Amino acid sequence: MTGRSRTGRRRGRTFILRQVAYVVGAVVGASGLAVLPAAATSAIYQEWADFRALVLAAAVTMAVGAFFWRYVGRRGSELTSREGFAIVGVSWFAISAFGSLPYIFSGAIPDLTNAYFETASGFTTTGASILADPGQLGHGLLMWRSLTQWVGGMGIIVLSVAILPLLGVGGVQLARAESPGPTPDRLTPRFSQTAKRLWLLYAAITFTQIVFLTFGDMNLFQSIAHSLTTMSTGGFGTEATSLNSFSVYSQWVVILFMLVAGSSFTLLYRGFRRPKAFLESAEFRTYIAIAIGAIIIVVGGLIATGGGWSEETIRDGTFTSISIVTTTGFGTADFALWVSGLQVFIVGLMFLGGMAGSTAGGVKTFRIGTLAKAAHADLRRLIHPRGVFVTRFGKKAVPDDIVESIQSFFLFYMFLFMTGTFLLAFIDSNSSADLDLVTTATAVASALGNIGPGLADVGPTSNYAGIPGVGKWLLSFLMITGRLEVFPVLLLFTPDLWRK
Repeated sequence: MTGRSRTGRRRGRTFILRQVAYVVGAVVGASGLAVLPAAATSAIYQEWADFRALVLAAAVTMAVGAFFWRYVGRRGSELTSREGFAIVGVSWFAISAFGSLPYIFSGAIPDLTNAYFETASGFTTTGASILADPGQLGHGLLMWRSLTQWVGGMGIIVLSVAILPLLGVGGVQLARAESPGPTPDRLTPRFSQTAKRLWLLYAAITFTQIVFLTFGDMNLFQSIAHSLTTMSTGGFGTEATSLNSFSVYSQWVVILFMLVAGSSFTLLYRGFRRPKAFLESAEFRTYIAIAIGAIIIVVGGLIATGGGWSEETIRDGTFTSISIVTTTGFGTADFALWVSGLQVFIVGLMFLGGMAGSTAGGVKTFRIGTLAKAAHADLRRLIHPRGVFVTRFGKKAVPDDIVESIQSFFLFYMFLFMTGTFLLAFIDSNSSADLDLVTTATAVASALGNIGPGLADVGPTSNYAGIPGVGKWLLSFLMITGRLEVFPVLLLFTPDLWRK
């Protein structure tokens, strides 16, 4: 290799790093702005110690973001796909780090590991917590906790895409890196306009839920906090008992909006203008069928095991089913106390998730449906070796490259689940913690699927405080990996991503 080639490669890598630093700096700065509403909440409730901590955290985050954007990064003409993947991956780790500052500065969660875990769980909309009683936090910190999920729900990258034209950087590559579907679905020719419309819809539905909840037993603060974490399918609450301490009315309102949040926001936008679009969507029909099927099985199981035909049994079964299918993680009942068959079924639901283009985690309905159709086509191909079989989802044929990509995604997803379970069990065996296999496996499944509760020591009425420190870092990594649909994070460890 000549000296000129080595120099060109070094310059190429340096340019990519500076391009990444430019956009990541803007994203970090934007996350600093998101702290200000939480600071305002502390001021309203005259919680001045938390107010000072939140303002300081916002100032530090915005200053560091501005420094990287202005002095370290370099503005390029247009992002390539691999730069988009790098920016998305680095951004989520960065905002989780800076988002932990309010907890650390206020002293509410002084330990870095716990603060990072709580923040990563927020931005990834996982809802796993190290807090036994979040109600002990001040109103401002509770609002920040909810805001991390609301911002992370639709995606802080998509929020930044809406303003990236002002920075002179295109956003399609960022959207492709974060999009849960095969390609970003546009509502307008320009993706920045699509992002703005989706955010307006996201905000409008959130406001609608706030109005509905205020007619129940929640006060305005509780209505806002729970609406932010419902529409993001996050699951952070303001009480130690999640939704169980609120009225039947509030629980049914949350059920309805969890189901909405698990739907594609692009489809919601089109469906509100043309309702027939919901019936035309094969993925929406499959999503509703899975939700109804889960409700029937869970409610039927509860009735058969002694629950009886009661409104509470139906409501708890419905709430739990929708909460797990949409990966929200709210709870009204401790499903860790149910019979083992229902527990196994709940764990199976953790791998599904909502629709592509929703705020839900998991594998997603589109991928599940496509995998099932592709497997059926493979079986038919064994019987008819010379036959030509096309994988279809609904009436549309799914291209072979998309099928292969989905199969690769599922392979990586299951590999991460098995590897994560092994590593967490290994970490546990070399620490003072005493976690069983059910705890470790469901903790990993919950983190990877962005769900929140698991079983045993991380069940619906427990928390993650007992997980060893190294284990919390592992779960934080899995939360971010699952939120970003696996590939953007794994690509960060691929040398080709950083080569010119």
